[in-house]
Amino acid sequence: MALRGGKWWKLVGLAGLVGVAATGAVAVRNERQRRNYTPEEVRSVLHERYARSLAARDGSPELPLDEVPSGPKERISRVLRRFRRRERRSARPS
Repeated sequence: MALRGGKWWKLVGLAGLVGVAATGAVAVRNERQRRNYTPEEVRSVLHERYARSLAARDGSPELPLDEVPSGPKERISRVLRRFRRRERRSARPS
């Protein structure tokens, strides 16, 4: 089945339209799924992810859900505590 003249351009254009429509459908589906979450659900999922990353970094099997900082002041103090712990560990005689 050989396409003559400008018919292959029509086929390419049609394939492009189908691709754009499929991409739009996927984007709409993802947006619908994203909007189904309440702010509390999003917050709890983010806190859980944060706790899992802390547990993985520290090597502890438990999830410290109470260690989620609520503001910049708490974050800064936690970072400073972490640096102080490192200084103490490196100052210990081996």
